[in-house]
Amino acid sequence: QVQLVESGGGSVQAGGSLRLSCAGSGIAYSGLPMAWFRQTPENKREGVASISAVDIPLYTDSVKGRITITRDAARNTLYLQMGSLTSEDTAMYYCAAGFSGTVGNRLLDRYYSYWGQGTQVTVSS
Repeated sequence: QVQLVESGGGSVQAGGSLRLSCAGSGIAYSGLPMAWFRQTPENKREGVASISAVDIPLYTDSVKGRITITRDAARNTLYLQMGSLTSEDTAMYYCAAGFSGTVGNRLLDRYYSYWGQGTQVTVSS
């Protein structure tokens, strides 16, 4: 049974930083395409960052230069390092695995089968 558990969310002031973690069980992270998504208070879900099977990152335009996705395969943990946070980053953040799409689909939620329960990030100005 695959289980993904996010942690590291919280409340932070604008300009601050957070590191999110996603620990997995029942699935091996090594060589696995994975991603981070977020769902805003307006219920908009968007792909934030993905990492390919060979650790090539992909970011949505709004976070480029501020956010880094990495993984530690030995610890079976995916990370999202976020900096220069703004109120527009306020959202529930989810990690996802079980990708079934192609390169162009890496930030589309419908191509991922496994999801964590999410961790809330709130940025105050």
